[in-house]
Parts: sequence; C-alpha cells; structure tokens
Amino acid sequence: MCTDQKDVEKKVCDVCGREAIGMQILGCCASTVCDEHAEQQLRGLKPGEKLQWGVCYFVRFPE
Repeated sequence: MCTDQKDVEKKVCDVCGREAIGMQILGCCASTVCDEHAEQQLRGLKPGEKLQWGVCYFVRFPE
C-alpha cells in the first residue's frame, strides 16, 4: 500500500495508536510509529532529522 500525503501527516502509531515520533520506510513498506515500535535508527534521530540508510528512510517528526 502506498502512503499518501494524508497518511504522512498522521501522528499516530500504526501498531498501537499511541503518539508517533516519526515515519520509517523499510524498502517498500512505510509506517508511522511510536518510540516503542520505531527502529533504532529512527529513535536515534533528533526531532526534524531525516536519514537514508540503504533502501530505508527514517523521518523524525518535529516536536
């Protein structure tokens, strides 16, 4: 499933519904996640930072 602009602006974890800290795109799958469900690379980013790591992208939401 492709992520559209509405989903990108969503700030709720796709897994548990808690407040999301960012979005992770692992190859072809994107998800908005909270601190508990985020990959280590996303948790290590400061608010507003982005990281490209191979075919993966991590975007930490600004505070």
